Amino acid sequence: MNELEVSNLSFESIKHIDEYGCEFWYARELKVVLGYSQWRRFETVIEKAKKTCNNSNYKSSEHFANVGKMVQTGDSKREIHDYKLSRYAGY
Repeated sequence: MNELEVSNLSFESIKHIDEYGCEFWYARELKVVLGYSQWRRFETVIEKAKKTCNNSNYKSSEHFANVGKMVQTGDSKREIHDYKLSRYAGY
């Protein structure tokens, strides 16, 4: 993805629909939309959002699902950490 493509992404353009018809967003894709260049910095934001969710009497586990994704790295694949986010978590 080049810089021009990144600048055209929006929250709605990275939405996914699961097999049950529920919408979700991947945190690593949202990171790009929000302009974060490093996952570790964005993961700090995710942790704060989870605390805010819990403080609002919502269960963060219902809005922030831990997932692993396989990515190609050279000649091999490796698993990276990601989150599936509800719309509430994305906001």
